[in-house]
Amino acid sequence: MTGTSRPLDGAAPGRRADGGGRTLRVAPLAAADRARVEEILRATAVFRDDEVEVALELFDVSYGAGNRESGVGSSGASPPDSPLPAPDYEFVGAFTQSDLLVGYACYGPTPATDRTYDLYWIAVDPAAQGSGAGTRLLAEVERRLRDARGRLLVVETSSRVEYDATRGFYTARGYEEAARVGHFYAPGDDRVIYTKRLGLS
Repeated sequence: MTGTSRPLDGAAPGRRADGGGRTLRVAPLAAADRARVEEILRATAVFRDDEVEVALELFDVSYGAGNRESGVGSSGASPPDSPLPAPDYEFVGAFTQSDLLVGYACYGPTPATDRTYDLYWIAVDPAAQGSGAGTRLLAEVERRLRDARGRLLVVETSSRVEYDATRGFYTARGYEEAARVGHFYAPGDDRVIYTKRLGLS
């Protein structure tokens, strides 16, 4: 299975930013967004350093940053002609009217399945929580997958108290807890798996 990160969501209710979700636009990310993606991940204060590094590795695989064959240096900067995201990992961002990236999602097909997809990451800047960015991002991922005849979307998160709002976020949007693996991430930290059917077939 590609992508070992757990898709935790910082989109808990909170302070509104930029006038609400209707003023946000969703669009694909670009290689130049890497630094902002890292800022968002660290600003949520829920991801460990190793989790942030995994998230950035997925970004780099998709956009060529740090890839020796692409001629990109270790600084993480990418040339303007960086390749489009690899099919294994797709990225979408939520942007304000002033083009500030305030959240992003990463998803992709689950290998050896019939149109099942994983939501690897979804994170929203704390300053934009409550703006509807998390909802817009999740809805856009679902829309894209329905257009691609996706059948099932799988989300994994933690059972820790810090993720109470995250789990509520998913259940409020039609996701059902499908499984729980006790003490998966650490003692007392279960892996909670949610799923949502995207179509009838």
